[in-house]
This record gives sequence, C-alpha cells and structure tokens, in this order.
Amino acid sequence: QRLTVRSLIPITIVSTTVAMMKTTTTTTRAKGSKLGAILRVTSGNFLEQFDFFLFGFYATYISRTFFPATSEFASLMMTFAVFGSGFLMRPLGAIVLGSYIDKVGRRKGLIVTLSIMAAGTVLIALVPGYASIGIAAPILVLLGRLLQGFSAGAEMGGVSVYLAEIATPGRTGFYTSWQSASQQVAIVVAAALGYTINATLQAAEIADWGWRIPFFIGCVIIPFIFIIRRSLEETEAFTARHHRPTTREVFRSMRDNWRTVLAGGLLASMTTTTFYLITVYTPTFGRTVLNLSTTDSLVVTLLVGISNFFWLPVGGALSDRIGRRPLLLAISLLCIFTAYPAMHWLAQAASFERLLAVLLYFSFFFGIYNGAMVAALTEVMPQNVRVVGFSLAFSLATAVFGGFTPAISTLLVQATGDKASPAYWLMFAAVCGFTATTILYRRQRSLAVSVV
Repeated sequence: QRLTVRSLIPITIVSTTVAMMKTTTTTTRAKGSKLGAILRVTSGNFLEQFDFFLFGFYATYISRTFFPATSEFASLMMTFAVFGSGFLMRPLGAIVLGSYIDKVGRRKGLIVTLSIMAAGTVLIALVPGYASIGIAAPILVLLGRLLQGFSAGAEMGGVSVYLAEIATPGRTGFYTSWQSASQQVAIVVAAALGYTINATLQAAEIADWGWRIPFFIGCVIIPFIFIIRRSLEETEAFTARHHRPTTREVFRSMRDNWRTVLAGGLLASMTTTTFYLITVYTPTFGRTVLNLSTTDSLVVTLLVGISNFFWLPVGGALSDRIGRRPLLLAISLLCIFTAYPAMHWLAQAASFERLLAVLLYFSFFFGIYNGAMVAALTEVMPQNVRVVGFSLAFSLATAVFGGFTPAISTLLVQATGDKASPAYWLMFAAVCGFTATTILYRRQRSLAVSVV
C-alpha cells in the first residue's frame, strides 16, 4: 500500500522521540563516566593531602615525639625542616615518575605513584617515638617524608594532565580545578577528625598517642583508594599518541624548554605558598603565635577547606570564560597590596573571628588563582612531555616556596617579632606569580605571531 504524508507523521514522531531518548541516555552516561573518572583519578590526591595536612597540624606533637630538643622553637624547626625535605624530593620524583607516566600511560603511572605514597604514609604512622628507638625514629620519619615527596612529585602533574585530557572542549579550567578541590576534601576530613579527637581525648592523651589516630585512619583507607584507582581508564589523548618519549628525549625536551619550566614554577609559587600558609601552617600559627585555642584553629582550618573547595571550580570556570591571564594577574596584584594589611589587622587583636576572616580572604586568593593556574600550566607544556614538564615546574615551586612556608613563617615571626610577617613571604610569591604570568603569556603571543 502507498504511504501518505499523514500516515508518515506518527512514524516520524516515534522515530524522533526514540532518537532523542538515545541521545539523552548517551549524554547521561557520558556525564556519569566523566564524573566517575574525576573521582577515581583524584582519590590519590585525597590521600596525599590528608597525610600532609596531618603532619602540619600535629607538628607540635610530632616534634615532641620524634625531635626532642632544648626548646619548643628548635623542635618545631626540625619538624618543619623534615616536612620540607619531602618537597625537595619532588623535582626528582617529577623527572623520574613524570617521564614514566608520559611513557607507559596515565593509569599505570598513577598506580605506581599511589603505591609509593602509601608506603610513606604507613611508615610515618607506625614508627615508634624517639624515647623507644632513639635516633632511628626521626630517620624513619624522614624516610617516610622522602617517599611521600618523591611520589607527590608526579602525582599532581599526572592527575592534572589526566583531567585536562578528558575535559570537554572549552572547560579545561573547570575540569583541572578538581585536582586541587579533592585535596580540600582531605583538609575538611582531617580537620573534622582533629576536632573530634580534641573534644574526646585529654591533652595528655593526644600528645602521647591520640595524634596518631588520623594517621592510622589514613592507612585504613589506602586499600579502598587502590581499588578505585585500578578501575581508571586510559585517556583517549594518550592512547592516540603513536610515539612514547624515551628518557633521553625527556631530558632533551626539559633542556630545550627550561625557560618554560622555570617560569611555570614561578607561576605555581603563588598557589603553593598560599595553600600551605592557610592550611598546614594555620593550626601552629593559631596556637603558638596568636595564642588561640586548638579548637579555634581546627574550626578555622575546616572552614577554609570548605571555602577552597567552593572557589577552586569557580576560578577554573571563570578562566574558561574570560581567560587565564586576567585572573592570574588580578589575584597576584590583589595579594601584593592587601596581604600584609590583612595579617597586620589580625595580629593587632587576634581572635577566632579575625583569623577566620583573614584566612577566608586568602582562601579566595588561592581558589581563584589556582583554578586558572593549573589549566594554564598544562597548556604551556609540550604535549609529549606534558606530565614531566608540569610536575617539574610544580615541584620546583613546592620545594622552593610552598613546602618550606611553615618553616619560613616560623622563622620570620621569631626573627622580626612581627606576628604579621608571614605575609611578606606570601607577597613575594605573588610577585613571582605576576612576573611569570607576564613572561609566559608574552612568549605564547610571540609564538602565535611567529606561526602565523
């Protein structure tokens, strides 16, 4: 029989509806797949920052347990020096593990970094104190920090590049911002645990053994993170590459692009300094410098973690819309001119409310700047060595700036007598970030003009 136009209408409607339902289902599955990939790849970041924050928060107790000295200042300086030593291993880890990830793939490489990080975490959690095994105690703690630093040298770069490679077009900043956002979840969880322990145990019990509880919890969640990360799929961008760089090619590329790596390190210095100032150093600063209670410092740190978690994807999404460069320059300038006045206002009349206000302000700096910075750093690196380039630049920034921020801040307060003096270090990092942004984007414009 001949079909009329009228008889075809219902068929067309049904066909169109079925097609739309299939498209919607495919889109939903794609979104779910992207979300699952983000959760799986950032799980290792959670573990890394969870343990790093615990080391900084319990620095006072760790110093008494592993680094006894004639004064609290000397013990704290030794503790923060060991904390910072892990960051000195990051550039080595960036080169060795970063080149490995660029060669064998994101999935396999990130499982290796997680394994090394887990070994360091377990070691620090289980090593007896100085009173039990003597000099072996601080040596083993140092070894644990070096293992953590070595793995972290490529962990963040590997995760950031993975997120950049699975990002939908025009949303790289938003996707890569979740690398740092996952760390803020660790900060919130660690601070909440610390608050619970502080409310449950006596001060003597915390100093004796209670401070180890969060470290043990970190050990317990390691197997679950392994299970999550093993289900990670390789990125299409890496799979499509036909050439895998050799070790010699990696070193040659780093030599040829040393200016980009160095400028990238300066670009990340603002991020690393701000982050370790407002999270790792805050509990010690609140207790020993401002003479606030442990509870006050914990609550402030928890709220800062929540604030960071909010501002990071906002910064990434804004950078997708208006560009990385304007945000990086604006936040750097804002920090340069307002960091010390804010810290001075806090030091004049220290209180819970003022500490919270100042650190939430600095949290805004960190979130917006880092949301744009991570995407920018992935974009300026050569594609074939993107992980090792990103990792090396970020590791240099962490080793020189971020990792030693607690120690330098403690030293500045001791040397100057000015409780607001840590702001000088933050302002210097902001100057480096402003300079690096100018250099990198001027070079990008020059390269674009030469290509045209």
